[in-house]
Amino acid sequence: MDHTPTARIEVRELTKRFGSFTAVDAISFAVPPGRVTGFLGPNGAGKTTTLRMLLGLVRPTSGQALIDGRPYADLADPLGTVGAALEATDFHPGRSGRNHLRVLASTGGIPDSRVDELLELVGIAAFASRRAGDYSLGMRQRLGLAAALLGDPQVLLLDEPANGLDPNGIRWLRGFLRHLTTEGKTVLVSSHLLQEVEQTADHVIIVHRGRLVADASMEELAGARSTIAHTPDAQPLLGALREHDIAAELDEAGAVVAHTADQRLVGELAFAAGCPLWELRASRSDLEKIFFQVTADQLDSPPGGPTPAAAPQGGVA
Repeated sequence: MDHTPTARIEVRELTKRFGSFTAVDAISFAVPPGRVTGFLGPNGAGKTTTLRMLLGLVRPTSGQALIDGRPYADLADPLGTVGAALEATDFHPGRSGRNHLRVLASTGGIPDSRVDELLELVGIAAFASRRAGDYSLGMRQRLGLAAALLGDPQVLLLDEPANGLDPNGIRWLRGFLRHLTTEGKTVLVSSHLLQEVEQTADHVIIVHRGRLVADASMEELAGARSTIAHTPDAQPLLGALREHDIAAELDEAGAVVAHTADQRLVGELAFAAGCPLWELRASRSDLEKIFFQVTADQLDSPPGGPTPAAAPQGGVA
């Protein structure tokens, strides 16, 4: 299929209110092609509501949710532009996995050969004739991913795609998403598995209480690298580092934190200062730490209006 390589996701001042509760509060971000973007936030942060607005399942109160520059309803070729997997139960339990995909394919004029190709691609071809209702959660996730890929779309919206996958399945998913980006596809993944997002995503968008609180590459979020040096005599090393204009301090464990990525230099300065080293390693902020820093007020009450539980079922996440 011939699709434009510039398909992307764009959200402009997007807002959704359910009565007096604001689920999504004037957020703006863009997701370009060729990378995996993690979409993160605590429960009730507005992630699923945002994804549903992108797919035209929820109407925005104001603002725009665009795919390839258009609202979903205005796409000339929806299946060939965007694929989505928001729930692992979106199938008839009595229908086989193969027939579930065939029904979806028929609505878009997609041949059955594409169905068999995708069953192989996501690793459930051996179970294609089994009733989907008997699938494990991990197999249902793979079936949902196959459905999202039926039209060979340029944009993928995935909500918790690793749920139910075993470690091998998670590793497979990581490599699979990476492969899709090499084809120039735009991949937006909502997930609670922070360590997995850290290993998979190139860019991260974090929402909290309906608002955008972070939109940055993994490198930008992690910040400058530092070097951790464990030594029984830290003061001489601290002095040597500062003499070389390298900022340094002790962490809670008493280790020296040198604000440089040059581990060799730190080791040489420790040797010259007569400081034996027990450990010398690189350090940087991890995604989990950053996530909890930017969502630190999660336990606070939302400013005005009911709690997320008062919004319509399935509308807020």
